[in-house]
Amino acid sequence: MQNQKPLKTKVSITLDDDLVNTLKGLAEKDDRSFSQYINMILRKHINEKNKKN
Repeated sequence: MQNQKPLKTKVSITLDDDLVNTLKGLAEKDDRSFSQYINMILRKHINEKNKKN
């Protein structure tokens, strides 16, 4: 059986320019796409919140 990629949903959000520039730089340093990096940090944030509850 092949590994299945998680289902993805396209969303459109508006972010501050300085935040986008910072995130793009961090994603590049981590050798990830902008989208992958945002997914990673959101997942990490949610996991941390769930641990506190």
